[in-house]
This record gives sequence, structure tokens and C-alpha cells, in this order.
Amino acid sequence: MPVNIGVVEKGNPLRPDETKKFYAVVKSTGVITLKTLGKKITQRCTVKYADTLAILEAVTQVLGNELSDGKIVQFGDFGSFRIGVSSNSSETKKKFTTSMIKSRKVIFRQGACLKEVLNNLTFENVETRSIASLHAENTQFMI
Repeated sequence: MPVNIGVVEKGNPLRPDETKKFYAVVKSTGVITLKTLGKKITQRCTVKYADTLAILEAVTQVLGNELSDGKIVQFGDFGSFRIGVSSNSSETKKKFTTSMIKSRKVIFRQGACLKEVLNNLTFENVETRSIASLHAENTQFMI
């Protein structure tokens, strides 16, 4: 099944006088919840739904705990997760403090399994909407 894309006009916020250009954006076809994911997994194996959901819930908890301990969490060919930060600069190493950290994020690096999925994707251009409506649509799915 092809991935839906739209084309939107975007300007460079750092250079508002420049001509706007058109870029592809992926248009989601929906959201799958952890419970639905559990049901789909159960249909592919002999594990019961309650057990599958318990494992998925445990994986999310353990993943958070391991990342909090500063570890890189490797999921085989699926990929790996690690913590990343952004900070203000310091004139010297000695003057740097952890209060200079501005933001934290989880960085995901896809493995061979997902690289193959990405390499085999096909795309279909669908109705183009404004960037504002796409932003409004996508913000409801942010965690």
C-alpha cells in the first residue's frame, strides 16, 4: 500500500523575503493504539491478547527505565533508542553545568528491518492542504 503524500508550500522563517517553495509531506492514514497493536500481534502468533498487551506495556516501562539509566536500547534489526540533549554553550568545560541543558529527546535509529521497509516504500500524491491544516492535524497525535 502506498504512503500518502501531499505537497505544501513552505517559506524559510529565517528568510521571509525569499520565494516560498513546495515540499512533500506524509499524510497519515490514522493512528494505531497499543491495544490495537496487541490485537494484531495476537492474530499472528499463539500468545493470548492479555499476555501480548502485558509484554508491550512492560517493554514501554523497561525502555523508559533503561534510557533513564543512560543506556542505548537495541531492538535487534528493528533499531535502537538513546537519549539526546541540546544545551546552551559554555566558555569553558569547567563552567558548564547541567542547568544549561535546554531540551531532552529520545533518538531512534532504524535498523536493517526498517531500512528495508523504507527502501521499498511507494508513494501516492493525494489532495494538497495548507500547512496550517496539516499542523493542526498532526498536533493532535503528539505525545
